[in-house]
Amino acid sequence: MRRRAFLAAGAGLVLAGAAPAFAAGARRVLHVRPGDSVQSAVDAVDGPGWTIVVHPGTYREVVNVPADKAELTLRGASCDPRDAVIVYDNANGTQKPDGSGTYGTAGSATFTSAAPGLTVRDLTLANDWLRADHPDITGTQAVAAYTYGDRTHFENVRLLAHQDTLFVETSALTAFDRQYFHRCYIEGDVDFVFGRATAVFEECHFHTLRRDVDFTPKGMVFAPSTARANPHGILAVRSRITSGAEDAAYKLARPWVPTYETTAWPSLVVRDTRIGPGIDPVAPYTNMREQYPWQTMRFREYRNSGPGAVITVPENRPQLMAEEAEAHTRRTYLGDWRPGA
Repeated sequence: MRRRAFLAAGAGLVLAGAAPAFAAGARRVLHVRPGDSVQSAVDAVDGPGWTIVVHPGTYREVVNVPADKAELTLRGASCDPRDAVIVYDNANGTQKPDGSGTYGTAGSATFTSAAPGLTVRDLTLANDWLRADHPDITGTQAVAAYTYGDRTHFENVRLLAHQDTLFVETSALTAFDRQYFHRCYIEGDVDFVFGRATAVFEECHFHTLRRDVDFTPKGMVFAPSTARANPHGILAVRSRITSGAEDAAYKLARPWVPTYETTAWPSLVVRDTRIGPGIDPVAPYTNMREQYPWQTMRFREYRNSGPGAVITVPENRPQLMAEEAEAHTRRTYLGDWRPGA
């Protein structure tokens, strides 16, 4: 069953429970081990600059990092992100235990952070909710990570789910929060990288999942909802896109114009990236709503390679000119912030 693939190999199931241990002689480091709770460690943080080290295991819990936990680092104890897994299984349409309604898309997230300056590294964040297990639920969005703090940095992180895996958002409609993902692995099926943030993905691996459905497209990788005033939306650079589905079953992107922000002007640039055959090369973009056609959005490509990047119908694959590409780099998107510096 696919859910087992989310979990750390050989790791025992860890339920939220005991408080984490403080490192001897290191007042700002907390260690979370099997039997401990990651959320309890987050709750114990009482100022900026803390580090939480998550030891190998599978931690079945929801983790929420509030805005007052600034400059927090959450990392796995090893360099292999498969060793430490934080996973839960709420979906948009899952009923809350208190009977107050469903979680909604954002509320379904296994990991949520509003903290500025957050760093997450060497971990797996997953949502293992499955449509097949819940045929009665129509709200099938199930988020692995929902981030909306400025200067959010994910390094060597695996993000696993199906629909709406990674929600890159901002703290307000007028905010241009910046997020940087480096050497991350992100998999899903429908709109599995989406949101309003200025989000840079560098040397990342996007993987579209096999789906047992009789329609195409079976999903889309990106669904940006960039604010009109923001010159920078989602940028994927020096990355790769692979697929577990048949050739041309997926679209590269579709624009998301939310009902609560109808002035959005989605922006996506995919450049210097290898695009596998799972992406439809003839028509890589599609619409979410017909009143917001993708052709009117800020969708561009530049120097991509691979069978999914072949340009057969030029008007379906708008390209940047070389001089335009100079404005679409990590440095221009992130401005004065240098992640890891």
